[in-house]
Amino acid sequence: MAGELPPYYFRVRDNGAFAFRVHAADRARRIEMEQIAVINIRNGEIKPHGDRALTDEDVAAIKEWMQDRVETLAARDIDDIFRSVDVLNQTAHWAQTKATEDQLELVTDALLLSMHDLRTVLVRKKADRVLKERGMA
Repeated sequence: MAGELPPYYFRVRDNGAFAFRVHAADRARRIEMEQIAVINIRNGEIKPHGDRALTDEDVAAIKEWMQDRVETLAARDIDDIFRSVDVLNQTAHWAQTKATEDQLELVTDALLLSMHDLRTVLVRKKADRVLKERGMA
């Protein structure tokens, strides 16, 4: 590995991560990773691993990672939605130009119900925002 190793490593898992302190002090350049905490992004909880006491530096690094992770996940959510818009456009093109009657029969009900559900949610949320902007909610 070139350059300096970071002082902390975070192994991502559902709803958070395991936090490790990284050590690379010996002559053989062996990397030691000491688990120091378990992090839950959903509730903001930081649990020290075992009987370890977290230093102020540990807590600051973990909180910074948590903030960065929340921002990364939010950006991914929006990117996924824009990809869904692309997929819907591709699906419309496929249905219009390539789909056979049998293929359309297989997917039409599921697509219509899904799109109806999505439309209902979007219209309700849009109406709520409009009413709130007008001070009516």
